[in-house]
Amino acid sequence: MSLVSIARLGTIATVTVDNPPVNALSQALRQGLWEAVATCDADPEVQAVVLLCAGRTFIAGADVAEFGTPPVAPHLPDLVARIEGAAKPWIAAIHGSALGGGFEIAMGCRFRVALDSASVGLPEVTLGIVPGAGGTVRSPRLAGVAAAVELVTTGRPVKAARAQALGLVDAVVTGDLAGAACAFARQALTRPLPPPISRRAIAAPEAGFWTAREAEVAKAAKGAGAPLRALSCLRRAVEAPFAEAMDFERATFLELRGSEQAAALRHVFFAERTAPRPRHLAGHEPLPLRSAGVVGGGTMGAGIAAALRDAGLPVVLIERDAEAVARGIANLQAIFDGAVKRGKLTPEQAAARLAGVTGTTEYAALAGVDLVIEAVFEEIGVKRAVFAELGRVCRADAVLATNTSYLDPRLIAAGVPNPHRFLGLHFFSPANVMKLLEIVPVPDTAPAVLATGFALARLLGKIPVEAGICEGFIGNRILKRYRAAAEGLVRQGVAIAAVDAAMRAHGFAMGPFEAQDLGGLDIAFLQREGARQAGQAVPETLGDVLVRAGRKGQKTGGGWYDYAPGERRPQPSPAVAELLSSQLAPASAMAPEAIAQHLVGEMAAEGRAILHEGIARAPADIDLVEIHGYGYPRWRGGPMFETRDRA
Repeated sequence: MSLVSIARLGTIATVTVDNPPVNALSQALRQGLWEAVATCDADPEVQAVVLLCAGRTFIAGADVAEFGTPPVAPHLPDLVARIEGAAKPWIAAIHGSALGGGFEIAMGCRFRVALDSASVGLPEVTLGIVPGAGGTVRSPRLAGVAAAVELVTTGRPVKAARAQALGLVDAVVTGDLAGAACAFARQALTRPLPPPISRRAIAAPEAGFWTAREAEVAKAAKGAGAPLRALSCLRRAVEAPFAEAMDFERATFLELRGSEQAAALRHVFFAERTAPRPRHLAGHEPLPLRSAGVVGGGTMGAGIAAALRDAGLPVVLIERDAEAVARGIANLQAIFDGAVKRGKLTPEQAAARLAGVTGTTEYAALAGVDLVIEAVFEEIGVKRAVFAELGRVCRADAVLATNTSYLDPRLIAAGVPNPHRFLGLHFFSPANVMKLLEIVPVPDTAPAVLATGFALARLLGKIPVEAGICEGFIGNRILKRYRAAAEGLVRQGVAIAAVDAAMRAHGFAMGPFEAQDLGGLDIAFLQREGARQAGQAVPETLGDVLVRAGRKGQKTGGGWYDYAPGERRPQPSPAVAELLSSQLAPASAMAPEAIAQHLVGEMAAEGRAILHEGIARAPADIDLVEIHGYGYPRWRGGPMFETRDRA
């Protein structure tokens, strides 16, 4: 079957790409388009060419099967130039997503017509590279320098309406895209054609533009190299002739393609692609998900309910009394109001989200729902009481899930009728924002119920990772070792601030002590205290010393650091130095990279133990947990990938 077909509608030729599932730019597709240019140019009846794509999307980018392999002719830059230089003008008709090489193909066309639901973008920096077929050279000629900088250095796609406002597309249409694109082509032929993008001038930005953008991009990149290299390509596009800028872009692309960061980001890309549909669940159909219940309206429960509403599911929210119900609804209202303030929702959409939540104290309201997620206080007795009620009122086939961070789901599930429908769903706070979802089956969990957990993750737009049962599952178990190792360095005389600075330099948004101050030291303290009360031998930590002295983090004005009233900037604390002085060695300097390598090594060592015990199925699962749940720098690939040669 040919990947490229040509038809005629009077004087308009339609070239249709059909390379399921996303019309990726494989070598065969590039060859087909290369030949289509010659065919259309040779037809004297053809006056213009409309480029269409079959299926759900326009050309969505490179063929992932070719990632990391040498490109084969025809090379994409040559194909884009061939389309741009065709004797007959080409019009790209865009639906779905035109991304990366797909949008570079579109920029090779004389015009771009997009369906109102379409989006366009150049996401290469998210893979550690830069556009390699003219994306950085044509985009500023098409839409101006400022728009090109935003598009290329962030890698974020833009929807059709904004793309038109920026000048990236010429028209936005609804309904029949092919018909509208052909009508656009006929109308365009009645007017003088604009020059190809490569021949258009670029207005130079104001003085200081590049310096300011470089600072902004570096700050946002947090150590990732590709965004700054992309900015350099854009600057060359503005300051040098087209051919020279193309050569610079291509050389940069080829250099970055073999970099460690690109390899790490490809690793994450493929891990994210496979995570939502794990192979071991192939053939197991998930149960229907048409409605849901959430027990507990606190921070976590409200976040879970908001995520469910964002996915379109009606939600029943259960709380213990009318006052708690009101607080839970108020928590949801605050989440949706915040989305309105950030421009994520309209007031009408927020009102509709809230209207889809039924708050009640009556468990009987859960009788018809397909899924119930318990999100109450992290205490085994409280949770078991909830599931006793759920077992009494819910349908026999309703999926029952616990959101627990540390407790053993097997103990929570004890006594639940039909235990095959029970599993753990560990959300991360704020649950409506954080993308990670640890899915924790118990021995009785049926495959279809486990598949339903993954289906829920897909519905919510989350990255699911299956975890076995142990204290802390995957993420919190590694976090515990990470924090213990950081405390170990402090005991050896390394400054608290030096440890945090080293991890920020490694690409983390915060160091381990800053993060504890933000979240609250008392959370882990209470978990350790509970274990001690249960008879476990849990060593005293430095954090325990601080909590017992009333230092619980930012919320008490001091944890590992001091905080001025109303401020979040950490300041070294003389009080902490005094409290911990008897347990610390004399001050000792340690190179930042050595600190980071030590702590990353400890995380990876715990990851290897987790793999050995069967708690995680693959190293990539651990990397996804750390990246999406704990802020591990994506461009380093996760602790297992980063230390793969040190294992």
